[in-house]
Amino acid sequence: MEQRENKFRFKGLLSELRLYLCNEWIAGFPSQRIRNFYYRKVMHLNLGPGCSIFMHCSFDCARNLSVGANSVINQKCRLDNRGGISIGENVSISQEVLILTADHDTEAADFKGREKPVHIEDFVWIGTRATILPGVTIGYGALIAAGAVVTKDVAAYSIVGGVPAKLLRSRRKDLSYQTKYKRLFQ
Repeated sequence: MEQRENKFRFKGLLSELRLYLCNEWIAGFPSQRIRNFYYRKVMHLNLGPGCSIFMHCSFDCARNLSVGANSVINQKCRLDNRGGISIGENVSISQEVLILTADHDTEAADFKGREKPVHIEDFVWIGTRATILPGVTIGYGALIAAGAVVTKDVAAYSIVGGVPAKLLRSRRKDLSYQTKYKRLFQ
């Protein structure tokens, strides 16, 4: 029994060390190639071809993140991937965006934690410092305004903004761009 507990503690320590190295050292390393290698091989994140995760992004656990081809996650984003985050193709996530997948049940006497995945479909654009709450799906081609707090699903091609985010208008439906871009020290 004690040997099993020691093995569990050691695995927990290794997991915390992997996450610490990821968020404190690797995230600040000025080579996207090295960061992506660590994210894929050590963190076990599923990164599509041509996707970019810029410097100083942080994660809440290993695994549970899938990013489609040519999608870009700009600097200083926090990705709480404990409940799972799936990001489609040609998605642009601006600086300092917060995507949460875990919270607490305020109705539970023990304040129990819970996890709900976030799904972001293709051609979505999320503006600077927007917050996406657990369990939200952002539909194809939607645009989230800077500073918005998204508390519920966003329909395809919708432009939403505010706190909480509300429909502002619709986006054009003939989207055909690629967000694929890299910068030397990002």
